[in-house]
Amino acid sequence: MPWKSEDAEKHTHKADTKALKDLWVKVANDCLDRTGDEGRAIREANAVVARNAEKSD
Repeated sequence: MPWKSEDAEKHTHKADTKALKDLWVKVANDCLDRTGDEGRAIREANAVVARNAEKSD
């Protein structure tokens, strides 16, 4: 089941803008499609959002 932008808030507090939520969803769903591993998809999406959140500070 693909994730939606509302799901980003449940997995990371750093996805605090629409752009970061959309980025989280894209990365998580792409990774899930590639690997089939939900845990890995969440970890990768969290890492990407964390890096991008730091850049915007």
